[in-house]
Amino acid sequence: MGNRINAVPQEVSRGLREESTQLLQGLLRLDTVNPPGNETRAAELLREYLADSGIECELFARAPERANLVARIEGGGGPSLAFLCHTDTVLADPAEWDRDPWSGDLVDGEVWGRGALDMKGQVAASAVAFASLHREGFIPSGDLILFVVADEEVGGVGGDDGYGLRWLVETHPAAVRCDYAINEGGGERLVLGGTPVYMCATAEKMSAPFRVRVRGRSGHASMPGIADNALVKAARYLEALGAYEPSRELIPEAKGFLEAVLGEVPPLDEALTRARELHPLLPALVEPLLSLTLSPTMIDASHQRNVIPALCEITVDCRLLPETTPADVEPCIRAALGNGSYELEFLEAVGGTRSSLDTPLWGALERFTSEIEPGARLAPIACPGFTDSHYLREAFGTTAYGFFPHKTMDTELATKLVHSANERIPVDDLELGVDMLRFTAQSLLGS
Repeated sequence: MGNRINAVPQEVSRGLREESTQLLQGLLRLDTVNPPGNETRAAELLREYLADSGIECELFARAPERANLVARIEGGGGPSLAFLCHTDTVLADPAEWDRDPWSGDLVDGEVWGRGALDMKGQVAASAVAFASLHREGFIPSGDLILFVVADEEVGGVGGDDGYGLRWLVETHPAAVRCDYAINEGGGERLVLGGTPVYMCATAEKMSAPFRVRVRGRSGHASMPGIADNALVKAARYLEALGAYEPSRELIPEAKGFLEAVLGEVPPLDEALTRARELHPLLPALVEPLLSLTLSPTMIDASHQRNVIPALCEITVDCRLLPETTPADVEPCIRAALGNGSYELEFLEAVGGTRSSLDTPLWGALERFTSEIEPGARLAPIACPGFTDSHYLREAFGTTAYGFFPHKTMDTELATKLVHSANERIPVDDLELGVDMLRFTAQSLLGS
């Protein structure tokens, strides 16, 4: 890692590597699939681990089995920094895996288990970074906080407050208020034109799914002339949604990303071409930064083969650019659908927040990234999915970034393993994450 300021002595680094590996193995052996979650079992393991370093923590739970953990190293009057992570995971089918999804096995330098990448690896790294700084007597200029929350994978959808961070900011705001936060959502590595580039999620798109409802008249399928088939009528709208090409714009995250990878911000109409010339995977990253996306994913009509449907509903996954609302894009969607008789209903609107790039936290992460390997750069992205960073930004104006660098595991492989079978994380990347979190805390909160 070069001669980085506050670099960890080699013997200490080896100890933290083993410590974080063992903690991760313990976390992976706890089934916290959400639903039902049962995240309290992970919170209690972490509470015991932190207690061994003399750290007290608080558990906050809307339901006894769904606890969130908050620990704090108190500082002076400076800005506060939080390590934010969640302990719930998605489902795992053991039949699809080469090893038990809850084994926590260490094989060829990789730790296996559901949640290794999303995101118990970062949980373990955050806890070890936090505990090791406390053991060393680190006195921050502002509070250093560890948030380990429940219910990220499911919570807060459909208007429900959930059991995790959304619930915490509503019911215990003083416990989770912070100025800066490091969360999941970034850290992927691509080599572009010979330059290693690490992604940092500084914003996220809004999830704004909608439904197109088309009505007709039912009838017996053997006599189609007496009915008005809603499924057939809906076909034109489905085709229009699939063919729609939204207008593009260069949002701040797109500009920052293109400048980091190309060395300049090209004209909008050249952005995808320039990206493709640099790396075949790059357009897939750049395109969602330039516009909203529409993906029809579900259709529901008759539930009987011999009944012509009187109602057909098309559900569309829609992701809006940060700080855009459904009201802003509804006229464009209606224009794409064209004239006709249909109903358009947005089902929810979640996320869509961003954090500025002009912050001390960005500067600290840039300095760290530049020393991971020669010439490495940090590039901002807008996360196409949803993370808990949204709740902190919305409630407190927190500067929240998603960053956990992966140098050893190939980015394409890591992307395929998240929420899929055979999820695992290299110990080298786990150690790199501990190093990043320690360095950032010392850089931002060092006296």
